[in-house]
This record gives sequence, structure tokens and C-alpha cells, in this order.
Amino acid sequence: MQQLRSIMFAGTASDVGKSFINTGFCRIFKQDGYHPAPFKAQNMSLNSYATPDGFEIGRAQAVQAEACGIPCSTDMNPVLLKPTSDKASQVVLLGKPVGNQSAYDYFMGNNKQELFKEAKAAYDRLHTKYNPVVLEGAGSISELNLKHRDITNMRMALHAQADVYLVSDIDKGGLFASVYGTIALLPPEEKELVKGIIINKFRGDARLFDTGKTMLKELCGIPVIGIIPYRKDIYVEEEDSVGLEHKHNDFASGKVNVAVVLLNRLSNFTDFNVLEQDERVHLFYSNNPADIEKADIIILPGSKNTIADLIDIKNNGVAKAIVLAHKNGKTVIGICGGYQMMGSSIEDPHHVEGMVESMPGLGILPVKTVLTENKVTEQCHFYYKGNADRCNGYEIHMGISTATSAESPLNNTSSGNQEGYILNERCWGTYIHGILDNAVVIDDLLKDHTTKRSSVPFDYLAYKDAQYDKLAQHLREHIDMDYIYRQLKRDR
Repeated sequence: MQQLRSIMFAGTASDVGKSFINTGFCRIFKQDGYHPAPFKAQNMSLNSYATPDGFEIGRAQAVQAEACGIPCSTDMNPVLLKPTSDKASQVVLLGKPVGNQSAYDYFMGNNKQELFKEAKAAYDRLHTKYNPVVLEGAGSISELNLKHRDITNMRMALHAQADVYLVSDIDKGGLFASVYGTIALLPPEEKELVKGIIINKFRGDARLFDTGKTMLKELCGIPVIGIIPYRKDIYVEEEDSVGLEHKHNDFASGKVNVAVVLLNRLSNFTDFNVLEQDERVHLFYSNNPADIEKADIIILPGSKNTIADLIDIKNNGVAKAIVLAHKNGKTVIGICGGYQMMGSSIEDPHHVEGMVESMPGLGILPVKTVLTENKVTEQCHFYYKGNADRCNGYEIHMGISTATSAESPLNNTSSGNQEGYILNERCWGTYIHGILDNAVVIDDLLKDHTTKRSSVPFDYLAYKDAQYDKLAQHLREHIDMDYIYRQLKRDR
């Protein structure tokens, strides 16, 4: 198979659809017989994933690796920023946390050269193993005040000598200004790498934009090689939790209403994607105490700053609503940070999350948590409630939770460990992300609230695989793939 040049999908702004298109091209190259791999030098997200060898990367690159049909690795996302507050983030380098930094210190400090060096080395390792490397940019490629410190966009494209395709979201408006301005601000050596423009999220008849394509080519000197129609029926796991509060916040009769507590620092919201696909379930996110009390099942999700989010839900009345729902016999479960919150106390003696050293929990589970400086990041196999079906999941957390009364573990792992805590059939907590991806867990969770059973067990992996194929076909229909391949096959 011919060696292709690397390719990058960059943006005029954040949330224009770069990850979506990147994922689609990962699947396209796999379908066409190549051996692709994703790469994003620096990602900022609370949605992360544990690699098979026990490290942490952004969830988007794990999804893209899945679309490529390969295991994910830290080389695919060497730098991950996990916001701990509005102004600070935990910095994860090659899968392990190296400390917390304010946004100012991170972007203005001297460490970016070292991080860029690590990012280039990670890309180089991928480039020797895979063909092609599919790079993703971050935000806008023309943020002039940050360009000389940026390790993700055009500096990385220059290092890789990648073909760059500029993605813009026409649904936001201001398309001509954003595309022209972005390209006009690039220096000549960067502009030379940009081979085409992709218009994303187009509504209506694309033929109406024929004159627009001509205008953009004349303005920018770069062709429009694709106009991607807006689609809501292709499912790819989202990278960010923006907009979760707008997801299905009305109650549905005849279904099990499941409320996920909308925390300010909610992480790994992909834990609940399978519930969204279950025909028996109506899933919504809320920080309204009245919604929490009325729900059939309440889930406390993961958090990047558990103590801060615990304080928030105590102040806004959600904590009281959760405790009341539990006393009234509703199902209440916690995952990762939510599991920690459900216990009797959380202690932070090393100031891992901040200056608050101790905080009483909700007192639902007889569990005490001490936050630790070392982070657990591992994939795991386990048996839920002693069931014979082996389940899969992963752990990403900084903390150890121990029972303050009789041990009552929820899960037994394949490695012989006990995990989580079960109070009764309607109340438990666990550190395992992805626990709800297992049919045996979902059926057990819903059994007290509906007599319906899934006619066919939902195969989440097969479902996602079919969606990657669907996305690839959608992109093929609306992008000039012949043009892209001609560019990728030309001599360096």
C-alpha cells in the first residue's frame, strides 16, 4: 500500500466538527485498505479514557482509534488538559498527570517547548507505524496571540508536513469572514499546507452554495472540496459536555426517567450513552432539585473536582433532593466521583483538588474516601453482583474508598479484587466507567422500574462500528475524495 502524506483537519473555531470529520476519515482510510491512526497533540476535555496499558488520553482520540480498528495509545494524544476550575487544569503528559497549572501559567510559561518536543516525538512514533496519521487541530488555527506557543495546529502541521483541510461551520453564520480571515492571517509557509476548505453542517440544497464555492476560491486561492449536510442521525461520542442541559429535560410517561446530576465539572458523560439508546429509558441531565426528586433513577456521575462539585450540589439543593429520593426508595447510584460523594466523607490531605482538606459526603453509603496523589488509570474486567457474565470497563480516578462498616462489594474483578459498594438493590457506587455499557448491568438497574425487557440485547460496540461506517459513507458522498487522495499521494 502506498505511503500517504499525513492529513490534518483544522478549524476556523471550536466546535465546527473537526472531531466528527476526523473520525469519519479514520474509518474511510481503514475501509480503503490503509492502516491509519489519529493524533491530536493537545486536547482539553473532561472526557478521557484509559488505554490498554493503563494510561489516560482524551476520549475523542480513543473513539478515533476505534474507528481505525486499532488500540488507543498515549502517542495519539500526548498532552491532555483536564479543567479543574474555570482558570486551572490538570496537565496529563503521555498518559500520566504532571501537576495542575493555571491557564496563564500553562499558555505563558516556558514549558510549552518541552511539551511540543514530546508531542513531535509522539507523532514521529505514530508516523513510523501507521499510514496515514490523521491529525486534528484545536480551536482556531489563527489565534495570533497564542500561535507561537500553540503545539496543536499549524506548528504541528509544519512538523508533519501534513495536508491541511480547513473546516468551518456554516450553521453558525459568518462563514466567508471566518474562512477568509483564518487563511489571510496565516504566514505563507502555513498557507501553502492548506489544500482545501470543508463547509460543515449545511442545511438545505447544497447547489444553492455553488456561487459561494466560487467566491471562496477566488478570495482564498483554495478550493472548497466538500459541503457536509447537517445530520442528526449519525452517532459519534461527543468530546465535550456542552449542551447536556438541553438533552431531554422533560419527563416521559411510560418510560423509566433517569436523571444524571448535571455537575459543573462533570466528566466522562459517555458513561450514559447506552442508556440514551435504550428504548425503555428517558435520560436527561439536570441540576434542578425538583427534577431529581421526581426521577425514577438518579445517577451521580464522575467529576474532575469532586469536593468542589459536592459543595455546589449542597448549596443548590440537589444534594438534599438526592438524599430524599434515596429515603423514598428511588434508585440512586454513583460512578467514580459520584461514588465518592455518596459516602460519609472525602478527605484531600495532599490538596490534590484544592485547599479544602475534608468535606462530609451525602452519607448514603458507609464509605470514606481519601484523595491520593497517584492516579489509577486502567481497563478492567469484572463480574457485577456475582453474575457469571464477564463485564468490561475502565477506571480513572485519584482516590481510595474504604468501607466504614461491613464490606459489601458491588463487583469482583478478574484480577481477584473487590470493587465498589452495594447498599441494597437500589443503591450502589463504583469507580468503573463504562459499567453501564454492559447489558447485565442495565437490565438489573431497570428491573424494579419496568417489566419490559430488551427484545435483543443492545450491542454497543456493534452499534458504534455501524455508525463509523455510516459516517464514512456520508463524508464520501459530499467530499471530493479523488482530490484528497491525489494530494496525499503526491511526492513530498
